[in-house]
Amino acid sequence: MSAIRYVRPWLALAATLSLLMAAPLARADGMTSEQAQEMLNELKQIRQTLEKMQSPQAAPAPDDKVSYKFSPGGFSMGDAKAPLVLVEYTDLQCPFCQQFHNTAFAQIKANYIDTGKVRFVSRDFPLDFHDNARRAATAGRCAAEQGKYWEMRHVMIVNAEALKADNLATYAGTVKLDVPKFKSCLESDKFKAQIDQDVAEGGVAGVQGTPSFVIGRLENDKLQGVRMVGAMPYAQFDAKIQEMLGETAKNAKN
Repeated sequence: MSAIRYVRPWLALAATLSLLMAAPLARADGMTSEQAQEMLNELKQIRQTLEKMQSPQAAPAPDDKVSYKFSPGGFSMGDAKAPLVLVEYTDLQCPFCQQFHNTAFAQIKANYIDTGKVRFVSRDFPLDFHDNARRAATAGRCAAEQGKYWEMRHVMIVNAEALKADNLATYAGTVKLDVPKFKSCLESDKFKAQIDQDVAEGGVAGVQGTPSFVIGRLENDKLQGVRMVGAMPYAQFDAKIQEMLGETAKNAKN
């Protein structure tokens, strides 16, 4: 399984370039040299993946508009009755996911999640070339068993370059988990099926890399909206959310 799944090479390249566009912004926001190098390594990995993709039978490019069955449950924050849902398909080792978390996310949370306008949902989408990504996804779920999912998720994302098992145990202690219980859970890989389900759902939504987002309205068991890709600045999320809130208000009047 490749880092960018089931797409023609030219589409994958477009997705990669959209991620690359975030890098100058990241540097402007005070990225360290280590973080910049991590992003360069990430792009090299994606390039190597693209060079291996030779199949002419790859699936056609998905539309930016999406409509798909959205599984209940998972990890969310914000009002369950919020008019919009924002889903992030994330890889906790991904430096671009880290960049989104360290920049745009705080403003989205303050202006839309905390005000009841958007419900934020986190889905796991560990990429195969990230050695620690699946372990980190498991760690988040192990922390959730002790009521500390979001705290552990935050610590892991800001330390995306250091997610080996020993580090995860240290972070577990930092967020006040029962560390022996956490380590036992982590070693069991008990959440493999749930993580695989998140990945499969992301594939249906047209997710090809991380971070990818779907912003839309949840009607019954279907999420209908648009897909956005990359660690984009807050202004782009703000514009799309405002547009979709306007559409929701207009539809409510009709």
